[in-house]
Amino acid sequence: MGKKCCIASWTAAVIAAGIIAVLVAAYGVLRHVDIAVEEASLTRFALAETTTTSSPAAAAAAVLAYNLSLTLAVRNPNWAITVKNRKKLEAACTFDGQPFDRVLLAGKGDKQGPRKTRVYHLAVSSNGAAVPALGNAGAAEFRKQNATGFFEVEVKVTGKFSYTGRLTKCDLDATCPLKLQLAPPGTKAVVFQKVKCKLAKPKKYC
Repeated sequence: MGKKCCIASWTAAVIAAGIIAVLVAAYGVLRHVDIAVEEASLTRFALAETTTTSSPAAAAAAVLAYNLSLTLAVRNPNWAITVKNRKKLEAACTFDGQPFDRVLLAGKGDKQGPRKTRVYHLAVSSNGAAVPALGNAGAAEFRKQNATGFFEVEVKVTGKFSYTGRLTKCDLDATCPLKLQLAPPGTKAVVFQKVKCKLAKPKKYC
């Protein structure tokens, strides 16, 4: 009787340990989202300077005309944890550190299940978007890159997530540095290699 009881207790302990191990593996270890730019195309990127007269001393304001399209993939690598947006998920396009367009990817409250990948197809364009902060230094950098036919455009993805089984809300700040060859409509397609975005160091408990 005692031997059977001992075996039963040992079996129960093994099962309990197995359940705990599964729960720890499922919810105890958090893996952050993977973000990558799968495709990108720049068919227009032009800079003009206009004179503003809003102040007594007229100033030159940089105006960008652009056509940029890209495919952005956001993957939740966790096999049991769901990701929920606690604020809007957005992507901002910048040149020389200055934003020139911003796109909403997903709204507050949207969820992304475990091991799921969401793909966003973005297209931003303007015949002339004012970028006052670009300044003379930015205009000089534009001319420098324009001479090469390649432009360094950065996509910045921001948001805030919560995760199944965790109370902490975690900020998302990812940067995707792109080096894009200008390819006006009608020209031969430019080959683009996938770019994995870099996530900023998470805060404690994230």
